[in-house]
Amino acid sequence: MKKCALIFPGQGSQALGMGRLFYEESLGKEMMERASEALGFDMAKLVLEEAERLDQTAYTQPAILLVSAMAEQWVKSKLSLDVSWAMGHSLGEFSALFSSGALSLEDALLLVHARGKLMQRTCEGIDAGMMVVLGLEDALLEGFCEEKRSEGFKVWTANYNGEGQIVLAGKRSDLAELEAPLKALGAKRALLLSMSVASHCPLLEGMREEFLTHLESKLQDSFAYPIISNVSAMPYSNKAEAIPLLASQLISPVLYKQAIKRHEEGVDFYVECGHGSVLKGLNRRLSQKPTFSIENPAGIKELELALSKEEA
Repeated sequence: MKKCALIFPGQGSQALGMGRLFYEESLGKEMMERASEALGFDMAKLVLEEAERLDQTAYTQPAILLVSAMAEQWVKSKLSLDVSWAMGHSLGEFSALFSSGALSLEDALLLVHARGKLMQRTCEGIDAGMMVVLGLEDALLEGFCEEKRSEGFKVWTANYNGEGQIVLAGKRSDLAELEAPLKALGAKRALLLSMSVASHCPLLEGMREEFLTHLESKLQDSFAYPIISNVSAMPYSNKAEAIPLLASQLISPVLYKQAIKRHEEGVDFYVECGHGSVLKGLNRRLSQKPTFSIENPAGIKELELALSKEEA
């Protein structure tokens, strides 16, 4: 049997109406109801009707995780997959943990809801922001940020999404000042994102200890397959390894590009579970292996057809 990796999108993949078609199926409806009961608010209303609230990170995070979990459970209910490992982009690492059995659905939702609230609280009043930079090599951009920090700027590399595609995090006003210097350095684009948090950089250090207590209480020592860490780009498969890595993920860059390149030889294809196909787009430039995106029940047909051809 062909081996696959499950991959899960992070914040920014949300959209009003996501998960609607899963919700119309009995499996999705049951999961939506369990989520609402666990969190104490109507998740169906949130993802289908409340656009403004959906973009608040404390609500964005459980919404994205729930839709990813519905997609993953739907795939596993329909197809027999040989999963080598799972990985998520930032928030998506918690969806990956759910898929492996290290988090129950309820605990996963409560954990990322707490994560979102802590991030919002930590970033209040510190002018936090993020910026996507295209067209610069990793080392050049890292050196540039280091130089700017020596001048008093609060800016760090936060997401390594692909070759020449890196997201910076830090103080929003500092990032805004870097647009012209980055373009002078050779960047094709330097664009501030509409985010009020600064993920994966030292500005979130203040929430790490409190988040550790949430991790300790929610994570289970039960992994059906390894998870590839955003922090190290290496696999882990027990609670003792997971907790420090997940806490460090708050203040360390997401090594998505490095992880895909390091581990792609161990799989034949990727299955992206969740709304949109952001990771499929990234993978086109990172891997020769195909990525199948499952954002609704119909999305499984392409994967099912590909697997049937392999068996024929």
